[in-house]
Formats: sequence, structure tokens, C-alpha cells
Amino acid sequence: MSVPAAVRHFLHLIPGSVLVWSQDGDRIVVERATRNSTADVHRVLFAGDPPASMPGKTPAELKQGLEQGVRQRTQRRHAGR
Repeated sequence: MSVPAAVRHFLHLIPGSVLVWSQDGDRIVVERATRNSTADVHRVLFAGDPPASMPGKTPAELKQGLEQGVRQRTQRRHAGR
């Protein structure tokens, strides 16, 4: 089905755009599909706001954790040698 040019221009559609068609009484409503955040999905699935996020880590803390993880994996991998 082709979308009329007036609708394409009004909704700023490009090839590959996803549309949502719904019926509202005797009218057909066309909307551009939107993406949902994980918070939106959580709100729908669990009927409430998501829990507060954990405090962020500094780049130094992230690097230290990565280095420690690599060190532990290397030690386990080579423990029997």
C-alpha cells in the first residue's frame, strides 16, 4: 500500500519508516512508530517506575575493575600449569 505524498511530507517519512495504523471510531489514524526506552518497557510490564539506578563509576574505577577481572581470568586459566 502506498502512502499519499501529503501524509509522507506531514510525518517526515523516509523509505523504511515504520507506521502505526489504528482505527478511532470511523477514522483511520496514522502515526509514525516511536521507540521506547527500557524505562517505558519496565513501566508497562511491572506497573511502576524502574528502581533508581546505581551510582556511576569513575573511569579509574572501571579500568581497575577490568584489569582485576583480566588478571583473575588469566590466573584461573594458567593455574594448572
